[in-house]
Amino acid sequence: VDPDNIFVRAGSMGGDGSKANPFGTITEGIAAVNPGGTVNILGGTYPVTAQITVNKAGITLKGEPGTLLLLQADLIPLLILSDNTTMNGLTITSDIPYQKEFIQIGGANTTLINNTIYGPPQAPPMSNWVVNRAVVPQVNVQNVTVENNTFHTLRTGIYINPNVTGAINNNIVYNTKGGFLVDRAFTTFNGNSWGTPPNEFDIVLLAGTTMGTPYDDLSALSAANHNATISDQRQQG
Repeated sequence: VDPDNIFVRAGSMGGDGSKANPFGTITEGIAAVNPGGTVNILGGTYPVTAQITVNKAGITLKGEPGTLLLLQADLIPLLILSDNTTMNGLTITSDIPYQKEFIQIGGANTTLINNTIYGPPQAPPMSNWVVNRAVVPQVNVQNVTVENNTFHTLRTGIYINPNVTGAINNNIVYNTKGGFLVDRAFTTFNGNSWGTPPNEFDIVLLAGTTMGTPYDDLSALSAANHNATISDQRQQG
């Protein structure tokens, strides 16, 4: 067993975390991996009925091709509490719409890359959809990086809480009421694009969000993100 590279395979029993004899759950993998190491999540479907908490600094959860996390309970499936966490290559959905985010970020310097997060279909209109979200950083979380992900068929892609900083780049978001909701945060956006069915709005600047940098030129913001539709709800002083 290499404690810097722990392996997990859905349904495995009696494993030791090696590639030949993996653990059966992601939680076991997190408990066994060294800080700074990688939990390699092998292909398969992982039913989530209890919260998976990332509480070890610097670790990576890396999904191999064919990895699917399936939420089957009314809870936040992934809670990131430690700093310098990376989530790479995970596909996450739920069996029914739950009024929860799939990933909540509480640690600084978190990176989400190459993930796909989507909800089950909901009947129109979108205004009646359960408020499910791909990602929610907690208030004051610093340096969140969200790149090359796909979010769709959700009420919201990312709800960005007050004083959150970071970069949201090159993601694809579609079939949401609001792709990125900015609530007094300071994240930048570049290279994001929008699929079909379209979002009601791609980027929403909620009331109270700064009137200055980085949102002082809405035309440039739209152009930098494949002609994003922007809803500006900020209060003018």
